[in-house]
Amino acid sequence: MKKETLSIFVDESGDFGAFAKHSPYYIVTLVLHDQSVPLREEIDKLERRIQEKGFVHHAIHTGPLIRREAIYENETREKRRSLFNTLVPFTRKIDIRYISVLIEKKECRDEITLAAKISRKLSATLQTKMAFFNEFDRIFVYYDNGQIELTKILVSVFNALFSNVEFRKVRPIDYTLFQVADLFCTLELLAKKMEQKNFSQSEEEFFCSTREFKKDYLKPLRKKQL
Repeated sequence: MKKETLSIFVDESGDFGAFAKHSPYYIVTLVLHDQSVPLREEIDKLERRIQEKGFVHHAIHTGPLIRREAIYENETREKRRSLFNTLVPFTRKIDIRYISVLIEKKECRDEITLAAKISRKLSATLQTKMAFFNEFDRIFVYYDNGQIELTKILVSVFNALFSNVEFRKVRPIDYTLFQVADLFCTLELLAKKMEQKNFSQSEEEFFCSTREFKKDYLKPLRKKQL
């Protein structure tokens, strides 16, 4: 008997501009949740822990948190790590899976080439997981339409592969699993930078070392890959 509904929460890291040192990759992450599996109790616990740290009705943005940017620019490393370490155990505990695809922008001569590469790689990755997706009667894709180029890719790819898919435009603040998608995007970006020995000073400072990052965060969280 088929399960009823699969929710997919989409986040991205990067942009459709030309290759640049500060933006060498484009990453798309899908967080997959079987709606029959309840998460409310764990979400409530997470929200309480975030509020206890002084952040009310707050969605954690892991990139700025690590780099001490935006709302976190005046926060100490200890407080930022503490906030980061509320989201990580939550993510490890809940019953979700994720898929990420990464494109190296230096391989793309222009925006059209980048869009084509993302489409092909996302489609190919999803096709290798069709046994999982075919377990569900319906698929809901949640995205904030933050990048119209990615919105078009998602609509094109999912409609080509599935007849039971619907799209929902939502605000990330309203869905905790968007924070999880953001975390996985950051994780995969850092994994690539670690592989190329290209951690920034702020990333080294936040994690203390690439060894600690790999042992305490990358390896445990990658167990959630589909």
